[in-house]
Amino acid sequence: MHDTAASTEWQWHAVHTRHQYENRVNGLLRTKGFETFFPTFSSLHNWKDRKKEVLEALFPGYLFVANVGEQWLQVVSTPGVCGIVSFAGMRAAIPNEEIENLRRVVASPYVLEPHPYLKEGDCVCVSHGPLVGVQGILVRKGSSTKLVLSVQMLGRSASVEIDGKDVAPVSLPRPAERRDLAQVQTSSRNAL
Repeated sequence: MHDTAASTEWQWHAVHTRHQYENRVNGLLRTKGFETFFPTFSSLHNWKDRKKEVLEALFPGYLFVANVGEQWLQVVSTPGVCGIVSFAGMRAAIPNEEIENLRRVVASPYVLEPHPYLKEGDCVCVSHGPLVGVQGILVRKGSSTKLVLSVQMLGRSASVEIDGKDVAPVSLPRPAERRDLAQVQTSSRNAL
């Protein structure tokens, strides 16, 4: 179950953890035989006497686990786990496409960092380079161009710097669909 390539048949769920317990919970769930995905990014920390590069959780307080099924009790009974993100008492599945996009970006040579969650913006698809097919929201910051990837259910995003000429526009959902999505996002934040 520790295969690094995500299967399109897996059903992914977000696990909410105690503060700074993501890595520990990830190890414990893997020990129990679960396939997990714990995206991290590298951050430079400055102390008085030294500088150190540290891996941090891309989505603090969350990691992803595949195919929980009837073994959900093993997940929630793991030390450090607060619960599985749910709506109306049902475990909410995260679209495989969102997990696959994040996996590809984490494995790429590009610099990844957390980014404020965006609801509006230009939805684009990468058309050239190692991230071909990855979809996200295009953001321009000064002279740099970033692709923002979102896990809508968590209301969390991450950005990766890309070359603006390597993306093509993707049609946005109709206004009614965006309104429905906003209602789901609001209910997901309330469920946490």
